[in-house]
Amino acid sequence: MSAATGKYSLVWELDSLYPHPQTEQFRAILDRLKAETQAICAASEALPPVTADAAQAKLWSEFLTRFEKASEESTAIRAFIGCHAAADAQNKLFMQIEGELAAHSPLWSQISTNIEFALQAADETTLAAFLAADSSLATNRYFLTSARRNAELRLPKEQEQLAADLGVDGLHAWGRLYDRLSGELRVQIMEKGELVSKSPGQVHWDSPSREVRENNFRATNKAWATLADTCADAINHIAGSRLSKYRRLKVDHLAAPLALNHMQRETLDAMWAAVSERKGCLVDYLKKKAEMLGLERLSWFDVDAPLPLASGPSSSLSYDDACDLVLGSFGAFSPELGEFAKLAIDQKWIEVENRAGKRQGGFCTDVPTRKQSRIFMTFTNTVDSMSTLAHELGHAYHTWVMRDEPGLLRDYPMNLAETASTFAEAVLGENRLAACRTREEKLDLLDKMLGDSVAFMMNIHCRFLFENRFHQERAAGEVTAARLSELMVAAQKEAYLNSLNDDGWNPLFWVSKLHFYITGWPFYNFPYTFGYLLSLGTYALAKDSANFPDQFRRFLIATGNQDAEDAVQSSFGYDLRKPDFWHKSIDIVEQRAKQFLELAQS
Repeated sequence: MSAATGKYSLVWELDSLYPHPQTEQFRAILDRLKAETQAICAASEALPPVTADAAQAKLWSEFLTRFEKASEESTAIRAFIGCHAAADAQNKLFMQIEGELAAHSPLWSQISTNIEFALQAADETTLAAFLAADSSLATNRYFLTSARRNAELRLPKEQEQLAADLGVDGLHAWGRLYDRLSGELRVQIMEKGELVSKSPGQVHWDSPSREVRENNFRATNKAWATLADTCADAINHIAGSRLSKYRRLKVDHLAAPLALNHMQRETLDAMWAAVSERKGCLVDYLKKKAEMLGLERLSWFDVDAPLPLASGPSSSLSYDDACDLVLGSFGAFSPELGEFAKLAIDQKWIEVENRAGKRQGGFCTDVPTRKQSRIFMTFTNTVDSMSTLAHELGHAYHTWVMRDEPGLLRDYPMNLAETASTFAEAVLGENRLAACRTREEKLDLLDKMLGDSVAFMMNIHCRFLFENRFHQERAAGEVTAARLSELMVAAQKEAYLNSLNDDGWNPLFWVSKLHFYITGWPFYNFPYTFGYLLSLGTYALAKDSANFPDQFRRFLIATGNQDAEDAVQSSFGYDLRKPDFWHKSIDIVEQRAKQFLELAQS
């Protein structure tokens, strides 16, 4: 399909954002940004003490204004170049500029660290007087108080700098080793009578044929097994490095990930308690799916298998029709959400053309200097592509409602980042569910929805249980590869309520799951479940509130200036540390499971 064909453009518009990367004008912008970043980094080294003195408060205010402006410019330029590089993946100039911008990252990290250390020594009384001394500081209260809180998880400055330097060849080196080994790994699989070599990412377990699924699973695990001892070293040393720091800070292994997600331990415990209490409905769904597949029980490699439905292949969906369906769903739910989506589509913020030379995947990126976003994906004329479009438009809407907030109050943590996007998918999904014309269509859609629920309420739960228990054992010494596999199977059995085949677990999941080896963000698991259930819970509240669009807007804005608990409490009146909200979320999952079982019986 040509970019010029159809009602809606298949390619985005970038020229209004900045001069083309090949021009001298853009080179001048890059050079100015680099110089300004270096200057701000130097200024951050000389930040005055935090006191109630008006002159010092004014110096801080001027520094933060400069920091905010340069941060927005850096974010916008990175987004702009990222868009060009994604749309033209082989362009050497774009790759070069991406590398050039990546080289600025240590400077930005140093600036943030210096801000935190400058705030670290201030007690509550001093900080309050400091914030009251200048209106700009008061405006950025949440940014400054969060930075001070982050400083509590840092060693004294010289030790922190030494730890960062050692981490390059220590903590982070183990993560890089995993990336290299997993990137080089190849799976040997028989296809059409020939042995072929594939990367693990190319091998899938969603074939209609169980023989193919099991063959792919066994072959993949055989390949991962060759890395088990080395990965055991890597995961032990990653956790060991963190635990060494935590011991000196006198905090447990969950303090840092909870702080990164701006949430409390009571909230995490309440969420998992609700999940554990209510996930039995998913066991019923998995049992029925096994029956439909002709199995007594599912194995790990059967969970994502397609249902054996009588209907033929789904018809092709054009981009124009997908846009109209998304716009109709959004508009019926919230006129503002629908109007925003139409603005993004009409103003060509979206790149969807299915052509060679593009990068894989999809993303939504913020261009704060223009108060716009850009969405990148490849539309493949499928309903899955339509869901991706809705998801990314949800991200863009989150950014849109925050566009006039102070620059330092527009960032939000990982657990809140997926709320608007998953919410937008839920709006589209429920609309599609209501519009299904046949039993088979509805069963297929419910299977996909419940598959997501299994992923977030069972798979992610098993990752959290494993990682939590591994850290507890690692505090007493290194954990062997065999013991890691035991911990993993035990976590899977608990998280899946022992609903899979006795020999159908995945003991090497700790080897194959990249998330355990991400060194920049510990416990890269529970934020996914949090975001998923938060979006379902807000969707559930929408049905009981005539003023929901305004509440939701206020909540999205609050994600940048309040902790997770305060954002939900101030917007919807629910305390995330208690079970009520989480049960509203899981009510939706339970309703979908009930629908699935009733349809499957009919």
